[in-house]
Order: sequence, then C-alpha cells, then structure tokens
Amino acid sequence: MTTASIAADTAVADSTATQASQATQQTAANASALRFITCGSVDDGKSTLIGRLLVDTRAVLQDQLAGVTKSGETDLALLTDGLSAEREQGITIDVAYRYFATESRKFIIGDAPGHEQYTRNMVTAASSADAAVVLVDATKLDWKNPQLTLLPQTRRHSLLAHLLRVHSLVFAVNKLDAVEDPQQAFVHIRGALERFTAEAGIASAATVPVSALKGFNVVNAEPGWAGYAGPSLLQLLEQLPNTPTDTGLALAFPVQWVEKFSSSADTSQGRRVFWGRVAAGRAHVGDAVQILPSGQQAVIAQVLDHARVPGSIDAGLSAGITLDREVDVSRGDWLVAAPAAAAAAADDDFDAPQAQPAWPSKRELTATVAWMDEQPLVPGRTYLALHGHRWIKAKARRVVHRLNIHTLAQEEATQLEPNAIGRVELLLQESIPAAPFAQARQLGALILVDTASHATAGAALLD
Repeated sequence: MTTASIAADTAVADSTATQASQATQQTAANASALRFITCGSVDDGKSTLIGRLLVDTRAVLQDQLAGVTKSGETDLALLTDGLSAEREQGITIDVAYRYFATESRKFIIGDAPGHEQYTRNMVTAASSADAAVVLVDATKLDWKNPQLTLLPQTRRHSLLAHLLRVHSLVFAVNKLDAVEDPQQAFVHIRGALERFTAEAGIASAATVPVSALKGFNVVNAEPGWAGYAGPSLLQLLEQLPNTPTDTGLALAFPVQWVEKFSSSADTSQGRRVFWGRVAAGRAHVGDAVQILPSGQQAVIAQVLDHARVPGSIDAGLSAGITLDREVDVSRGDWLVAAPAAAAAAADDDFDAPQAQPAWPSKRELTATVAWMDEQPLVPGRTYLALHGHRWIKAKARRVVHRLNIHTLAQEEATQLEPNAIGRVELLLQESIPAAPFAQARQLGALILVDTASHATAGAALLD
C-alpha cells in the first residue's frame, strides 16, 4: 500500500468519524427538551434533588460547587435557592429554572416552592411543564402505618398538576435513608399514593424511592434498595413524552404584537404582520380565518416562522401571519378558523342552518378555579381576566362547590379561601372564543387578577 493510499484511507476514516460525531451531536441537539418541575410540601428536599441532578450529571462548574460548600459539606439546595431571603430562611420562595443535558436528552427544571403562601408560583411553573416530580418526605409521615395519610400540600400540588394537564406525574419518595426500614416505608407510602391517585383520577407515571442527599436512585439506579429494582429518576425522565400539542384542532391564534409596514407599496395583501404563538391547529397560506371579536373574515396570505421563513406553523410555535387584505386587528384579538359552511337548504326553507363557528364565543362560563389571593373569592365581585392576550372584566356569579383536598368531596361553599380549589360560575363583560381546558389549553384558561392590587388572584380552567 502506497503512502498516498494510506493517507487517503486515513482521511476517509477521519471524515467518517467526524460525520458520525456530528450526527450524534445533532441528534442530541434536536432531542425535544423535557420541561419538568419539582413540587410537594415544604422541606421535602426539592431543591436538594435538583442539586443532586445537576452535580451527578456534571452540569455544575467547580467554582459553583465551591460557592455552596461550607466546612467541607456541600449544600445542594443552594444551587437553586439563589435569593438572599431563600438562603437566610432555608426555603424556596420563587421558581428557579435550571438547565442540564444527558447524552440522550435536554432538560429544563423548575424548582417550585412548597409553602402554601407561594402556591401561585407553583401554578405558574406547572402551566408550561411536560412533567411534574412530586416529592414525598418519608420522615414526615407515619410510615409504619399501612393506612398513613399524605400531607395536604402533597395532595394539593398533585391535584393542581393534574388540573393543569401536566402530561406525566412522577412521585419521588425522598429521605428513605433516614428511616429504620426503607423497604417497609416505601411500600406503605406507595400504597397511600396509589389510593389517593385512584380516588382523584390522577394517572401516575411511576413511584420511585430516592435519597436526594446521598444520590440513591436519582441519577444512578441502586438495585434492591428499599425493595425497588426499577430505573432511576433520571432514567425515567429521559423516557417521558413531551406534552402533545393541540395540532388536531381548528386554528386558533392569539395576536400578541402587530408589526406595521405602512410604507410598503405592495397592496396585493395586508401590510401588517400579526405575531403570536399558535394556540391550536395549524396556520398555513390559503386558510380562511375569522377575526374575533369583530367577526370579520379574511384569508391568510403569508405565514412566517420566528426566523421569518415562510411555511406552515403548528400549535405551540410562534408565527407571523399576514392577511390578504387590511383588516382591523389589534393585540388581544384572535384569528380563528372561519365558520364551517352551512349545509345547502331548499329554496322554500326559511330556517336554513347558519355557519357553525370553529370556536364559539361565550360570556357565561363555568370553571375550576385554583384561588391564590389572600382575600377570598366572593360572588358578585368583579375581577380582571386575561384570556390569551386580551383583558376583560369578569364577575364571579356563584361558587358551585369547593373541593376538599383531604376527602376529595365536593362541598357546598359561598366563597373560596386562599389556596382552595372549587368550581365557579363566571360572567364576562365580552364574549371570548372559549373551549374546555381539557380540549385546548390556551383557549380554556383564564387568569383572574384583583382590580385593586393587580395581584394574580386565581387560575381558572374552563369546563
């Protein structure tokens, strides 16, 4: 073999190896990131668990690790508890987001606070999460009792994650290294969780025994520990699916920003681009749309992605839409699929059916409300409601019932206290394109805001 041929073979081998490496990196880069939160009762070890994930996946630099080490002991919780008030009090107050990746997937973690006072922060984090890891502190429970009772905040956070359509729910039983019989404790706690989820109608992806402090079953599996032989928490997270987008529905697009090109000489189409995120369905050129609340109709002339590249855009992605003509559209308006054509009617039929709207507009709504304000929700009071990007006034007409998180019974109530969950009848000042939250996340959600303090008062999920 000549020197030239050896060099050629070496070059080919290097090129093949480089392509394989690039392909592996590209696959990891394109892997859908999983957004998940850690939640549960206060001091269950949520921040410590995230710190363990970051350290054991080598997502923490040495200087960061040195900054949370005192007297040779590493306080993993300080990797996420960055506020001075959090470090002084030893609690999580606001949601902290951290990022890390393994060879197979990327992750975005939200560390939600456990205190009842900060339930609104947990709801904010859960509303955009693909999965929730609910921590359960074994040392706080009567783990020797097969009929033990779970902590109220564990139940509340699980119910909220379920109501907010978090796609996957994983229970992590923490601090089992601190009890006398980890296996018995895990069996009893897992039984209590199974009873609770069955009564509440919550689907659980898995229940895993972990020790966030020592790292058992967090990143690396500990076969046989606590009588568990399944995958570690990280291995489970790597396999969880992302929340499916509402692409199979009719188009719904809330306008967030209007970009003007009034100086353009092109009059063959509208000279404004309406930017936002597709809430449901798919936006593509040629679709007939209706503008709400005005009711005017037009046709989509152009669809741009975030990089201004033309093409169809699915639900969950940002888009810029240009219409075929100039129509009065402002921030807060909705572009929805045009009403379906009515069936052909006979000449003498004076009761011909009207076109059916893809997303009917409503003023009277019934919703499941997670109340987070310090002042209770009282029937007759008016609040500001945010639907998509539109602000409207909403009056609470009646509290249908309140959910008892301990017994899961629906109790009669005249108001909703802080951190309560109940069903409420609402009357809006204007009609909105509403849909059940179980069908479409964006169209079925309202944020209620106190008109005086402008504080977020509640999250309403439409029936």
